[in-house]
Amino acid sequence: MFRLLRLLSILVLLAACSASPRKAPPDPAIAAAEAANAAFADLSQRWLDGYFKLAPVGATQIGDHRYDAELDDLSAEGRQRGLEFSRGMLAELEQIDRSKLSRANQVDYSILHNQLRSDIWSSETLQSWAWDPMVYSQLAGGALYSLMAREFAPLPDRLRAATARMEKLPGLFEQMQANLDPARVPKIHAETVSKQNKGVLSLVDGLIAPHAKELPDAERKRLEAAIAGLRKAVAQNQTWIDRKLVPKAKGDFRIGADLYDAKLAFALNSPLTRADIRQRAEAALKSTREEMYGIARKVLAGKRKAPPLPENPTPAQQQKAIQAALELAYADRPKRDQVIATAEAALQRATEFVRAKDIVGLPDAPLKIIPMPEFQRGVALAYCDSPGPLDKNLDTFYAVSPIPKDWTKKQVDSFLREYNTRSIEELTIHEAMPGHYLQLWHSNKYPSVLRAVLSSGPFIEGWAVFTEKVMADEGYLDGDPLYRLVHLKWDLRAIANAILDQAIHVDGMTRKDAMKLMTVQTFQEEREAAGKWTRAQLTSAQLPTYFVGWQEHLDLYGDAKQRWGDGFVLRRYSDTVLSFGSPPVRYARALMLDEAID
Repeated sequence: MFRLLRLLSILVLLAACSASPRKAPPDPAIAAAEAANAAFADLSQRWLDGYFKLAPVGATQIGDHRYDAELDDLSAEGRQRGLEFSRGMLAELEQIDRSKLSRANQVDYSILHNQLRSDIWSSETLQSWAWDPMVYSQLAGGALYSLMAREFAPLPDRLRAATARMEKLPGLFEQMQANLDPARVPKIHAETVSKQNKGVLSLVDGLIAPHAKELPDAERKRLEAAIAGLRKAVAQNQTWIDRKLVPKAKGDFRIGADLYDAKLAFALNSPLTRADIRQRAEAALKSTREEMYGIARKVLAGKRKAPPLPENPTPAQQQKAIQAALELAYADRPKRDQVIATAEAALQRATEFVRAKDIVGLPDAPLKIIPMPEFQRGVALAYCDSPGPLDKNLDTFYAVSPIPKDWTKKQVDSFLREYNTRSIEELTIHEAMPGHYLQLWHSNKYPSVLRAVLSSGPFIEGWAVFTEKVMADEGYLDGDPLYRLVHLKWDLRAIANAILDQAIHVDGMTRKDAMKLMTVQTFQEEREAAGKWTRAQLTSAQLPTYFVGWQEHLDLYGDAKQRWGDGFVLRRYSDTVLSFGSPPVRYARALMLDEAID
């Protein structure tokens, strides 16, 4: 009996063992990957939290509203805190083995690594805070505009935050005056800020003061006191700018080869070097002019007083023919007060065309065309201002700068020749549909907040220029040859941007040579070229983003078309490339074509 019971117990034990097999030990590689991804997720969130706290205005723009009542601290102590934060984050990041991360996280790791290195370099080496007064004027305007332009919260809440920021803005002006070394400030920067400084009051008068009655009496009085204090501080700052900064501004706006190459590498995050960009741009300049001449021969054929149109023209003959053909396009231009209305009509046409051709998935978020806020004027004619990725279902703004009231008839005519009716169609494609507005709507759907915060300028600008070509190639405006000609002229603008930026900041290009490149070789009107000369002095490493991103998008498009073969469909391509957010194109390429992430 004992033996039988013992045998039965053994059988039960064996059955239990067979029914519950021993759990296999965890795979070390999987465990390491999970740990690395968890560490990166934790670090990413801590960087975002730290960044938003250090840059409250940027946080508001992104859609994190925890710090809406705060203002960036650009004092020596504030800058040091930011520098130490970036150094600490970089050291932690480099302890994570990137190869063990998911492919999506490998991309975000690389983007964050580039940003941290850029932040440290900018603080220690570039030192814009010491010589660029626009850092302060843009921050002051953005501090209020980002609160009031969109209804992300009830109006009284936003007014309270605006009150708190207006109370802090005089301190920002004090930091500006303490930090800037007039001997390092370029004259053009000082003069531009002199014009922009009072723009913050136009925001107060237009967006804040009219709504003061929305607050209870005590809060309304605090708001009114903050406005009065800000008016006084702006006036004092204007006096300082005009009497001390502008007369003593002796800096060189050209940043030189060493600073330029470093800044360009951080800004582009691209395999293309300065030399690569110059080589590509000069080749594109030649081929684009040749294509424009081919169109000119067709549209001018048989017309009275048409210039000679030989098959193999001299440079002078090519120039004259293209200019004559462009004159036909310039004849169709809006009235001085109809630029925004013309853009609105263009937006409707472009949207209907994209839908009919099924080029890309369309946004469902609202878009408004608005006059550009005064504090933003003086750098570009138009821009797209999308809500931050953390703000949902809010308006996107397509902002267009009004024609200045003090321009002469000759200046206005030059402007409207450049921004003729067909050019406004092209501008609207770039800024809105299917350019920035559409692309940023797609980008804001991507789940990585880190990638959204660190979005790539070349990806964004390159996509907008790429879509100009897509629309022309698909036959927009019924294949109108004059529209195609204007489109190619816009291509020349992107090409000229890339050449200008490095030629000015590294090679010492003069205004005369810059104007010749723009007005002769790339057919820009005097007002446009003069504005671009100003922009090139005020900025660096931004103008090439259009051309570099465009070229990278073109390369990716061509390679995807070859790789996918019969499976290539434009809608599939567009939706796929936009599904990754706005990373540098090199990483969108790696994700799309399953290539290594370097």
